[in-house]
Amino acid sequence: MSRAFVKEQDVVEDLPDRLISEHANLVTREGLAHIEAQVRRLSAEHAAAQGAEDRAAVTAAARELRYWSSRAASAEVVTPPEGGGRVHFGSTVTIERSSGRKQTFRFVGEDEAEPAKGTIPYVAPLARALSGKEVGDVIRFAEDEIEVLAVE
Repeated sequence: MSRAFVKEQDVVEDLPDRLISEHANLVTREGLAHIEAQVRRLSAEHAAAQGAEDRAAVTAAARELRYWSSRAASAEVVTPPEGGGRVHFGSTVTIERSSGRKQTFRFVGEDEAEPAKGTIPYVAPLARALSGKEVGDVIRFAEDEIEVLAVE
């Protein structure tokens, strides 16, 4: 059939794949569980969209399913070392900025990071700057001076 006879609303554009980070896909155990839950949820959504013959929903779900399946396949679970007192992947770090503002962050994988909930990706500039530091260490970060107050 000629495309001239296809309703415009029936045409579904393929969505480009989501970009995959160039960094190692380090995750916590919780991060891996989150990724696996996304794959299960999206598999169900994809199947439901196929059953409903909703081409737009099939396309969208397939795109997300490809992304999360890829992330599940490349995930490397990192178990934080016991004690040690140094900032590392999985650490919860409390810092004090030169302004006196105190903040606490946990350094996690890229897909599990939610800055509003206190988790930031291990590849974020602040996480990289603090990596390997200990309680009492002071770093210069942009225009700020930051002291490490606690590492858990």
